[in-house]
Parts: sequence; C-alpha cells; structure tokens
Amino acid sequence: MGFNNISCQIKIKRVHSDARSPQYEHPGDSGADLYACEEFILPPLERKIIPTGLCAEVPPGFELQVRPKSGLALSHGLTVLNTPGTIDAGYRGEIKVILINLGQDTYRVKKGQKIAQLVVTPVISACFQEVDEVSESERGAGGFGSTGLFEV
Repeated sequence: MGFNNISCQIKIKRVHSDARSPQYEHPGDSGADLYACEEFILPPLERKIIPTGLCAEVPPGFELQVRPKSGLALSHGLTVLNTPGTIDAGYRGEIKVILINLGQDTYRVKKGQKIAQLVVTPVISACFQEVDEVSESERGAGGFGSTGLFEV
C-alpha cells in the first residue's frame, strides 16, 4: 500500500555550540524532536522561553509548527503554551519554545533534552473577500459548546 509524501528541504543553522538538529525518532514520524540547548528550572504554573540554538530556512509554501511532546505533557504537565507555535518561511531568528509547567512539581529542563516536536506543514494562503452577507449553515452562529458533549 503506497502513499504520497510531500517533501521539502529545511536548512538548519546552529547558533549555539550545544544545539542539536531536529531528528525523527522513527521512520514515518510526522514530528521531529527539538532539543533544549541550555538548562532551565521551570516551577509549577510558570512559563519560560527555551532556546534550541537553531535557526531555519523554511521554503515558501511551508511552515514549521512547534508542538508539545506527549510524554512531557502526561508525565510532568509540560506543554507548549502557544501550540502550535508557528515558524513562518520568512523568519530567520532562533527557534525557541515557550514551555509552561502545568504540573505540581518543579521541572528541570536539561541541556540536550527533547522539549517539543517540529512538524513541517504546507501552507495554503487565502484570498479574504469582504462581503455584506455570508450564507446560512446548519450550525449558524452557534459557538463554543453549541453542539453539546454527547449524542442524543
């Protein structure tokens, strides 16, 4: 059984001597691991920006998304605060991860530790058109929670 993969080359530059390039743990993974290049203490309910020591050149038509690591979230309550964090094709600064500790214990982020995942995603640009009316739909203007939590 085959499937089509979209592939693109992401150029990575080390801006810190202890930086590690993103790596896929297993063939077929969608997220490549991002690593901390410095050590940090993250008390409960605090957030810190964690440097990776890397810059990237993302080709036009793509973005990088920074997403949480499920093991850190489940075991320690750590997550990426602005998930997914977006790295646009035009950004050339250092990739940093905003981690928040939602757990009950202080967490030590170690140098070289996996802190997030990096996913390469195609970008679709929209053409926004201002109009006087939009069409009706079954949902209408129903917002958060309007569809309920259980089927009736």
